[in-house]
Amino acid sequence: MHRLMAGVTILEHELSELRLLVERQTGILLDCPNSALAAHVAEYLESQELESSAALMDRLRAADQDPAAFPTFLDGVLNVNTGFFRHPGAMNALARQVIPQLYSRKSDDGFCTLRIWSAGCSTGEEAYSIAMALCDAIPGGNGNSNGASNGNASRDAREKSVASRNGGIAENGVAAGAGQSVAGQSMKDWSIHIVGSDLLPSAIGVAERGLYPQSALTGLPPAAIRACFSKIGSPSGGQNGSQEGLQNPCLNGSTGSRSVNGSTTTSVTPTPTSAAHLLVKPRLRSLVTFNTMNLTKPVYIGRFDCIFCMDVLPHLSRVQRTALLERLHLYLEPGGYLFLSQTEKLCAPNLNFRPETFDGYTFHRKPLAASAAYGR
Repeated sequence: MHRLMAGVTILEHELSELRLLVERQTGILLDCPNSALAAHVAEYLESQELESSAALMDRLRAADQDPAAFPTFLDGVLNVNTGFFRHPGAMNALARQVIPQLYSRKSDDGFCTLRIWSAGCSTGEEAYSIAMALCDAIPGGNGNSNGASNGNASRDAREKSVASRNGGIAENGVAAGAGQSVAGQSMKDWSIHIVGSDLLPSAIGVAERGLYPQSALTGLPPAAIRACFSKIGSPSGGQNGSQEGLQNPCLNGSTGSRSVNGSTTTSVTPTPTSAAHLLVKPRLRSLVTFNTMNLTKPVYIGRFDCIFCMDVLPHLSRVQRTALLERLHLYLEPGGYLFLSQTEKLCAPNLNFRPETFDGYTFHRKPLAASAAYGR
């Protein structure tokens, strides 16, 4: 038995019932200790002015009438890491292997289209990391055109090593290997659309603002940060950013907290006394669209060339993992790529995926002639 607030307690069997209800309705496993779950329930009851855990259960059971019930309750109870280029191997493979392969297949059409889905994007860092990797992989995408044609072998080798550590982002803002991959092309030759989705509206709100504390970008090359972000505030209280950032309407909003697929991260609209915050530049922001979505009950949003579903599967029941992988396979274009974290395994062996490895990172490709049983 756990005491929640004055005069309010929750029994062990009620916590078990709550876990089962969440799993049944969302497919999500609450694997936190009972003490942590009880503490979260206490905070939720107080914030929602509910008198008992029974009232909470009644609200969740009636979630069909209140779609925000589960996202509101789950916000803060799931702990998963998030961050820019948190999976450098995946970003490196995207920039240096996958994009060249996609271009070689699509170039005959002249105007290339590229659709990428960050499924479980948390507060947006992964989706923006994908956009940054694309801008580096395609010459001219980041406003720096002199790196793609540089033929200096020693410099290329040096940048390849650095870019590998930074997920494909080289120190000078141009991806190592870009010249050999899609030489002669620029962003204007591609129609690029990145979709980021997450269960929590609060996380999507942070992602849409595209505003992050400077500490969130620690480890990224300074040139890449300058190319993709505008500084908004400074510790001294001065406004040390571009006018496009200061006037951006995205700055109007409340504090945003971390997502169902992200670790605790707070994004606060800067005040005259706040530390420096960095705002995603419009050029990068225009590549990304964000949507609230429950991956266990998704709305069909089209087919994609690449799908990133990083660190989501461990939070789902076995049945939901298999069902989600089947849907992701269906949503991929023939020849498309699925990116999972290296600790996740495909738990649907009947799906027609072929593993590929680049620089130590393994990802999964849907064959061009995929079985009709799982989509074209």
